[in-house]
Amino acid sequence: MTALAEEVAPVVADRPVSEPGSDLDEVLWQAWKAMDLPEGYRAEIIEGAIEVSPTGRRRHTVLIGRLRRALDAHLAGSGYAAHHDGNVIHHRKVWIPDLFVAPLDLDEIPDEDGLGVDAAGVGMVVEVTSPGHRNLQRDRARKRREYARAGIPVYVVVDDFDDDGAVLVLTSPDPKKAKYADEHRVPYGTDAVIPEGPAKGFAIGEAIVAS
Repeated sequence: MTALAEEVAPVVADRPVSEPGSDLDEVLWQAWKAMDLPEGYRAEIIEGAIEVSPTGRRRHTVLIGRLRRALDAHLAGSGYAAHHDGNVIHHRKVWIPDLFVAPLDLDEIPDEDGLGVDAAGVGMVVEVTSPGHRNLQRDRARKRREYARAGIPVYVVVDDFDDDGAVLVLTSPDPKKAKYADEHRVPYGTDAVIPEGPAKGFAIGEAIVAS
């Protein structure tokens, strides 16, 4: 592929979300497996499209690093860990969360093709937003729906671009409606506490989100 801009349109145009097991799912799955991207880019299958995006800016990397270190300390001895840069797979959909909480040994939750982990074994996903309308919509809307469809129990969005910054904690997924029933938005400066799952009690506070 040629050089890509910071905000990249889907390789496959947006279409209505397909039913699991549809021909479109299989076509996208085979195309995704065949992709050979330049270093520093990643590809995901999100709502009937392959989306290619670059790795994040310095601020993005700093936030992910702080979150991962704090999560690993919180999860120590629990049998769970914070994982980064791995494929989470559900019915021929592929997502690469900034972080996800899953068993320490990912061999416990392999996907059937051996290309990543099964979303059914993931307890929480975390996305750190990046600038640009399409990037923000990916984390705030498209991935929100996809993670709910997969039944991932907790979705956390760390969003520098929500007013002066906010953490959104979403729980109680409804896969049929592609929605999270419970939503808790916490502005930066106040602790956002994870209410359930392996990371229950973990607080995202000023030490993590400070500039």
